[in-house]
Amino acid sequence: MQTPESITQLLVDWSKGNQKALDKLMPLVYSELRRLAGNYLRRERQNHTLQPTALVNEAYLKLIDQKNARWQNRAQFYGVAAQLMRRILVDHARQHQAAKRGGSDQQRLSITSAEQLVKQPELDLLALHEALEELTTIDSQQGRIVELKFFGGLSIEEMAEVLGIGHATVERDWKMARAWLRRKLE
Repeated sequence: MQTPESITQLLVDWSKGNQKALDKLMPLVYSELRRLAGNYLRRERQNHTLQPTALVNEAYLKLIDQKNARWQNRAQFYGVAAQLMRRILVDHARQHQAAKRGGSDQQRLSITSAEQLVKQPELDLLALHEALEELTTIDSQQGRIVELKFFGGLSIEEMAEVLGIGHATVERDWKMARAWLRRKLE
């Protein structure tokens, strides 16, 4: 049975070098990783060449390459997986833009909330990525919160756990970061 505790224990065991734990872990987390990948790709252009399975597979290869990772819990794992998927999508978008010689199919992004962003088709991932990079240079914690919320789908409680900060701090930083991004991207 898949519980947060069983996934956490498998992650800890994998961190200690137990390859059998990785073999048991992947079937437990695959559906959630595929769900995240599907959410990301729904926001992409309709003729996107990357499929959810391919995105998960690329992220998986990068995850198992994490030789020195010390996994603490499933929220941290999903946060890292989300970050890897984001990087893969950004790299893919950059390649597509370069092929288009300027990316004439880009759209401006309006950010009002993560929930609306998730539903928005054809997200300009490069604009969001650049804005998020700028936010991270200004306030790394707010940048990480946006990444965990938007790309990782983590709840306020899970983000607090991953970052080791209070629930209220996450909520406050999420509101501030969302407002900053809204101004930056509109």
